[in-house]
Amino acid sequence: MRAAVMTAYDQPLVLEDLERDPLGPHDVAVRVDASGVCHSDLTILTGGVPFPPPVVLGHEAAGTVLETGSQVTRVRPGDRVIASFVPLCGECWNCVRGRGQFCRRAFRVSVTQRWRRPDGALTTAMSGLGAFAEELAVHEWSLVKVDTDLPAEQLALIGCGVATGVGAALNTARVRPGSTVAVIGCGGVGQFVVQGARIAGASRIIAVDPVAFKREKALALGATDAVDPGPDGPAAAVHELTRGRGVDYAFDVVGRPATILATYDAVRDGGTAVIVGMSRQDETVTFPAYELFAREKRLVGCFYGSSQVRSDFPMLVSLVETGRLDIAATVTRRLPLADVNEAFDAMRAGESIRSVLVPDTGNLMGAAA
Repeated sequence: MRAAVMTAYDQPLVLEDLERDPLGPHDVAVRVDASGVCHSDLTILTGGVPFPPPVVLGHEAAGTVLETGSQVTRVRPGDRVIASFVPLCGECWNCVRGRGQFCRRAFRVSVTQRWRRPDGALTTAMSGLGAFAEELAVHEWSLVKVDTDLPAEQLALIGCGVATGVGAALNTARVRPGSTVAVIGCGGVGQFVVQGARIAGASRIIAVDPVAFKREKALALGATDAVDPGPDGPAAAVHELTRGRGVDYAFDVVGRPATILATYDAVRDGGTAVIVGMSRQDETVTFPAYELFAREKRLVGCFYGSSQVRSDFPMLVSLVETGRLDIAATVTRRLPLADVNEAFDAMRAGESIRSVLVPDTGNLMGAAA
């Protein structure tokens, strides 16, 4: 089984032939039909979140069940599944209280090693998945079965970008109909925050990004305004469009200290700033504490769109099937696994919204965009 392995930080991924250990009683083997390349993968590749190599990167995938362990009950061979980068046991303190994104058993499952490199050494898979591969070997808690004919490249993005972006608007912020929204950073996840705000009924959605084609895509997907942050920054651009008031909800989908502060500054008094982008662990943010008291703004973290994957994944599938949510428009590159490093290059250059790795671009998905 071929997989793209991170052997060192800030170095190209290396394709290796890995051998799977025998499945445990609750493990599942899945053929990867598509996997998305997310900015979180780049953050780990550059050492922004310590994840010691070697590791098979990738955490956004859809596929078909090939084989199951002896005690698996959630899926069976032939099922179409979306991978969840947070395993969900459904039984722990957080899971039973509707906070499955913080499943207390997730870490143990995520660090289980199931693949061996050519030298026989075991390797870790990112989030217990390792989606930049031809197959997954995962705990059944990491899979959600879906009954749909949607293309795999769209289902794969539900596993992270869609659930995070749409969930940020619907679950975390709970955007109210008629409200005003700003989205700072309109890459893959940002485009889904825009759509989530549209689905929620926001009256004005301001997309802020320095890249023109991302602003244009956001307008096509539901933004009412799209602006370049310019030299004065995102907050100034938002205030100019709102007569100096700011918006009801602002979303940072970049995860840098400057954009987090700009997101906080972009909301009105009493408004809500939601931090969606994954920051590097060595970065910090400071601002006057008096702001929280005097302006009554809410600063809210957002992990995985506050998603409860067993119910949210099928809901998102339904939104796509009924035309309320557009995933296809966000797929700007389709590449074979061997070209995974090109996807990272395009991301660094700001040339893509979402790259998707597919088994055979010629026969399955059409020519690369």
